[in-house]
Amino acid sequence: MKPRSRLALHVPAPSSRPGDKPDFSGLDIPEAGEIRRPPCDTAEAEMRDLPYALIRVLDDEGAPQGDWAPRLSPDVLRGGLRAMLLTRAFDERLFRIQRQGKTSFYMKSTGEEAIAVAASMALGAKDMCFPTYRFVGWLMARSHPLLPLVNQIFSNEKDPLKGRQLPILYSAREYGFYSLSGNVGSRFGHAVGWAMASAYKGDDKIAMGVIGEGTTAEGDFHEALTFASVYRAPVILAITNNQWAISSFSGIAGAEATTFAAKALAYGIPGLRVDGNDFLAVWAAIRWAAERARLNLGATLIEFFTYRAEGHSTSDDPAKYRPSEEAGAWPLGDPVERLKQHLIAQNEWDEARHEALIAELTEEVRAAVKEGERAGVLGQSKPSVKEMFENVFEEPDWRLIEQRREMGS
Repeated sequence: MKPRSRLALHVPAPSSRPGDKPDFSGLDIPEAGEIRRPPCDTAEAEMRDLPYALIRVLDDEGAPQGDWAPRLSPDVLRGGLRAMLLTRAFDERLFRIQRQGKTSFYMKSTGEEAIAVAASMALGAKDMCFPTYRFVGWLMARSHPLLPLVNQIFSNEKDPLKGRQLPILYSAREYGFYSLSGNVGSRFGHAVGWAMASAYKGDDKIAMGVIGEGTTAEGDFHEALTFASVYRAPVILAITNNQWAISSFSGIAGAEATTFAAKALAYGIPGLRVDGNDFLAVWAAIRWAAERARLNLGATLIEFFTYRAEGHSTSDDPAKYRPSEEAGAWPLGDPVERLKQHLIAQNEWDEARHEALIAELTEEVRAAVKEGERAGVLGQSKPSVKEMFENVFEEPDWRLIEQRREMGS
């Protein structure tokens, strides 16, 4: 008998670590416009190549290419650019505020703004998003006022969530933004359940759930896809593949084996893989999936291929696990710069207007933060203790009443 070979485990590792030269040579990036766009009512069995493709619209010169290119007015494009720039200005200011000790925690969405903003603008006002924590761009695109967000981050007495959420875990359902959850895996289950309820009631609203690629390794992901598939829930399930789940690179969740969009195949639903730094491509994919859902053809799984340019949060130092130059080497570029380039190429924008808009938005954010500081920053001004006992049960039970009495509130 031949001796048996010794078994060994494969442990995925990124192509480069701190001190190495960033290496994205292994990525297969097709030309813009190369990927076909099937009608949204196409049978899933006829679209099984799409999870392995990469839908791109904007080429290197900022020109739209191919069948996926949406026909968007200059005003819509400028609105998208404004929302992305506002998101970035807000992130920059509040990140510095956290470093000053005025709030406990913050997470930036730098490099991923196109996904939240384009999705927000492409879906209906009454559709519901179950977002992850890098999705404040959704609110910026819907003109949510900045001050309540600032007050929530400061956890001050004017915090609309009464100090019950971590900073940046917003809730704004009137803006189609369902309460954020730090347990990201719950997003898909909540979105599928909400969409099923909408269909059960004969309503016309659809849902969108958003997770990061690391969450696809959790059981919640697979349970949600089973329900979405079996009941043809009118839902868009989006995976933001930004290459890193905190300090674990995407290979730990299976990126070396296949694409995340390909996980749709096992459930018999369409899977799309989309350039997440291309505003037009994101818009087109969301509209395609939304139309399919509204035709009662069920869910679509979309992988938005992007890169997390900053750390996971203010508690993270990405220099410890990846090259410091890696964000600048990302081959799909910066979503803000790409949309700006597209508008300039269309003679609908210029550098002077761009700089003026940045200055305007920076001042808008500065004013909101200053107003929020007047209401109090972390530790200076807190919601009343009595808030702890309110809106817990419809009718407080004896324990809650007794505890409130003990607190003297």
